[in-house]
Amino acid sequence: MNQNAPAHKVRIGPAGWSYPDWEGVVYPAHKPRGFHAAEYLAQFFDTIEINTTFYHPPAPKMARDWVRRIAHNRNFKFTAKLWQRFTHERSADRKDEKVFKECLAPIMEAGRLGALLLQFPWSFKNEKVNREYLGELVVLFMEYPLVVEVRHSSWNQPEIFQLLENLGVGFCNIDQPVIGRSLGATDRATAPVGYVRLHGRNYKQWFSSGDHPEERYNYYYSLAELEPWVEKIQGIAARTDATYVITNNHFRGKAVANGLQLASKVSHAPVRVPETLLEHYPELENISEMEAVTAQTGESGLLF
Repeated sequence: MNQNAPAHKVRIGPAGWSYPDWEGVVYPAHKPRGFHAAEYLAQFFDTIEINTTFYHPPAPKMARDWVRRIAHNRNFKFTAKLWQRFTHERSADRKDEKVFKECLAPIMEAGRLGALLLQFPWSFKNEKVNREYLGELVVLFMEYPLVVEVRHSSWNQPEIFQLLENLGVGFCNIDQPVIGRSLGATDRATAPVGYVRLHGRNYKQWFSSGDHPEERYNYYYSLAELEPWVEKIQGIAARTDATYVITNNHFRGKAVANGLQLASKVSHAPVRVPETLLEHYPELENISEMEAVTAQTGESGLLF
């Protein structure tokens, strides 16, 4: 975000950074020596949601490298997704807990973890057994700034928001295709940490499990569709110490383009735009700070 924006209030960034279809779109086709995607993105965003922790915890050595890579952005904080063994498979044991916490330790110790996201699937409904399980996870990971994402509308109840507030757990406000009893857009703030995730609105592919699951995130928000979220984000930020806004419509860099548009609207200022991205989304020229940023490696190894 722009340097003049309140550094402690709103951090906007994409979900993940490792996508083959970002090559030559978000990232330059010919990368300079020493190029690292997270380091590059931290020139433009103040957060990235770590996706790999959902599939398997990385080695602590890798997490330490990520912290080093984003050191040039003093306002930057990662968020991370809890391992799917806890949220989807529900098969984790104490060893898994230890492994996961070890992977987050370098980020926590560096003061670079803004939130740990407990993301549950649509099938996780507001039922007694699920409420109890959620409570167990909150206790298990209470040392982290926690945020809960649910996708079924049965959770949209005053008593649930009050419970989360009592626990000091944030609620993830999402934008997703509203199909059947899917949760619609909200602007809840139940903890010092606010959270928003924009998944896109690809209704046709949302529940698809075909050969190209990435297609479900193939959606580009129009400025008119982003505008209501700008108002929601500002409202959430007014009630929290820090708010994280994650764009998850990652197909061919759409999350990066929409993230920059949101950052410009929230900060009321132009933003830095990668030169390669500007070639694919020329409308970003309207919000770009003077010249687009190219990927060049200086003597320090940082990308400017």
